Amino acid sequence: MPWGDDSADPRLHGTRIADSVIDLIGETPLVRLKRISEIHGISSMLTMKMETTNPGGSAKDRPALEMILAAEREGLLKPGGTIVEPTSGNTGVGLAIVAAQRGYSCVFVMTDKVAPEKVSLLRAYGAEVVVCPVAVPPDDPTSYYKVAERLTYERQAFRPNQYANPNNPVAHVKTTGPEIWRQTGGRVTHFVAGAGTCGTITGTARYLKQQNPNVRIVAADPDASVFSGGSGRPYLVEGVGEDFYPAAWDPDLYDEVIAISDEEAFLTAREVSRAEGILIGGSGGLAVAAAIRVAKTAAPDDIIVVLNPDSGRGYLSRVFDDEWMANFGFLRECDQCVGAVLETRGDTPSLLYVNPSSTVRQAIDVMRSNGVSQLPVCKNTPPFAAAEVSGSVDELELMEAIYRDPGVLGTEVEKVMGPKLPTIGVGQKVGKAVEMLDRAPALLVLSGGRPLSVLTRTDLLQYFDVLSAETGGV
Repeated sequence: MPWGDDSADPRLHGTRIADSVIDLIGETPLVRLKRISEIHGISSMLTMKMETTNPGGSAKDRPALEMILAAEREGLLKPGGTIVEPTSGNTGVGLAIVAAQRGYSCVFVMTDKVAPEKVSLLRAYGAEVVVCPVAVPPDDPTSYYKVAERLTYERQAFRPNQYANPNNPVAHVKTTGPEIWRQTGGRVTHFVAGAGTCGTITGTARYLKQQNPNVRIVAADPDASVFSGGSGRPYLVEGVGEDFYPAAWDPDLYDEVIAISDEEAFLTAREVSRAEGILIGGSGGLAVAAAIRVAKTAAPDDIIVVLNPDSGRGYLSRVFDDEWMANFGFLRECDQCVGAVLETRGDTPSLLYVNPSSTVRQAIDVMRSNGVSQLPVCKNTPPFAAAEVSGSVDELELMEAIYRDPGVLGTEVEKVMGPKLPTIGVGQKVGKAVEMLDRAPALLVLSGGRPLSVLTRTDLLQYFDVLSAETGGV
């Protein structure tokens, strides 16, 4: 870390005063996860690289600085210029910090799955933020990639393009890798990190493999991401995984890719925060969940380093909000919950649905053959993400539409569908379902962040009947 003696200002000579906040990027500490190791019966040395101590609170400060400095050297960024970048938040903060120091303005493009506090954080740095839908393909004009391209052209701005910029992994070759090597005395045996732009894991892996080719590199990935064999369909954990392969993706460097569900990532984040006193976010939980699997099979003398990319403070309204977690089916509030209602129907049924391109006649056939009155309208095929539910159809509304115009029978569902069904978590209280069904004909039940079934008033009546027979009263 460059202190006063490296500054051109003679007043700083001999001091421990950094010349600017930029000089505080890097040299983050490494700490043992002792309590997590005890809880999970881990005998190897499990450690965490604490990127939260960077000025912007994340690992993205490193490439943000490197990309801007490189752009200045190459004449791509002029004094007073504008920076445009699609980001899940952390890269934007890093860019905003460096931009503030060097006199640039920033425009950041984000998806609507990002926690609202991240949007507020970027605006607090003086940046303009544009929010785009997450459930669209990358080449859709409204995707955050395409919106960023358009804004870059319109503003005549510089786009760092962290997904393709070689200075993203270079930052970690220069800093993160050497720090881990020094901090472990060259004894690191495993490095685990989430894969998103792949700059962090690829850059760090390149350095560590150069020092010791036997260091195992493990990429932690959302189970719907393409890196671990998924389709890239929507998932809830932020900042990691992708629906395409970025330029820094280098599978030759990775010894293993471990798929982690949203549920495991979020619950691990909460466990680490409470057991270790280290508040980490969903992507940190994802990385630690993968590291726990690695550490359980590692030798006692092995040193596993898992990179924690950022703080849980950016996820207080999501991962650490009990109501949000319960609504998505990640937490169970009680024993007699919505899941118990579904169990009275026998085996929990598979989700009945129609696609947006299905005809109204096909939707009616599904409802009639299964004895249901409402269907969610979902894109693609199961297992769905909640974000892939685009609407719903109701037999009463379809009846009225067909009465007015019989030709509606051949119309695509997406042209006549109503709004999405309200959602409730499989572990939420039955009383909440009763309250919600007073205002809606049916509810979409979520489990692990994914649609599980549709809950109706008839289901609740059947549940109360069964409960009454078993207990002598509700």
